[in-house]
This record gives sequence, structure tokens and C-alpha cells, in this order.
Amino acid sequence: MQDKIHNWHQQIDTSTRKFREQFEELSIAEINRKPNAGTWSVAENIQHLISVNESYFPVIKDAKEGKYKVPFTGRFPFFVNFMGNALLKSVEPTRRKKIKTLMVWEPANATMAEGVLQKFEQHHQELKKVITESEELIKAKTVISSPANKNIVYYLDKAFDIMVAHEQRHLNQAKEAMEFVFDNQYHFDI
Repeated sequence: MQDKIHNWHQQIDTSTRKFREQFEELSIAEINRKPNAGTWSVAENIQHLISVNESYFPVIKDAKEGKYKVPFTGRFPFFVNFMGNALLKSVEPTRRKKIKTLMVWEPANATMAEGVLQKFEQHHQELKKVITESEELIKAKTVISSPANKNIVYYLDKAFDIMVAHEQRHLNQAKEAMEFVFDNQYHFDI
């Protein structure tokens, strides 16, 4: 179990480092620039990741306190495994298929202020703490539901796998947004 937790921590630290390396030199305008109306800026990708990850915290807290009621669908291990594996596959970093996010996880349309990367780094410290403090729940094969849909159930360890993979997916998406910004930085219509 310690190996799994250590692996998640390493992946989160790698994600923090990669986001910093890629985006810390961007100006506020650059980090907020959207390639087009249907694509997120770098800042929106970061805000989305924080929102998604933090939406799990109340579910995990309730499970620790014995207040969490597993949905009926969570009683069937085959279904729990199937849903977890399907969701993990849907967030794989290669982004072969675009997926529309649920409204609850849409980034706000506000411009992100300075410090978005610091906020992300602080969030990662909190996420690692939540993971470490969830060791007993993971050992007990605790089933949780998606914060966005109670009928989508999976094991808590799969939720952490999903969060880590999801971050890599959005790192790639944010890189694409940044590349667009720089490719079109000096483009002027004549």
C-alpha cells in the first residue's frame, strides 16, 4: 500500500514540476489566453483540475467518518471495476477523443489572477495529504461514487489513479493552448 501511495505522490510532484516548467514564464495575459471560444486557456485547465480533485474531498471525508452511504450500484464488484476502468480509460493522457466536462467542473469564465501555479502547487500538497490519510480506506477497498454522479461508482484507489491520469491529460491540453498562443502571437490580419 505504501508503494501505491508513494507512486501517486511522485506522479503529483511530477505534475507540479511539469506545470511549473511549462507555464511559469507566461504572463497573466498569456496564461489566460484561449486559442478559441471552445478551448480552455492554460489557467482554465489548472482551475478545472483543482475543481475536480477538490470535489472528491467531501466524499472521502464522509467515508472516513463513516457517514458515506455507498449507492446501490456500489454493491456489485463487477460493476464497480467496470466503471472505474472505463472512467480511467476516458481520461488517459493521449486525448484521442475530446470529452465534454460536466457543468459542475467547468472552469469559471473569469480571468485567473497571478499565482495560479502557486495555488495549484498548494492544492497538490493538500491532495497528497488526503491520499496519505486515506490509506485505511484504500486497504478496505472502499467504494465511492463520482462527485458528479452518484451512480458512477469505483474503488477509492481507482479514483486516485483517475485524478493523476486526468492531470496528465490536461497538461497536454494546456501545452496545446500555449503552443497556439505562441504560434499566433505575431499574427496580424492585413
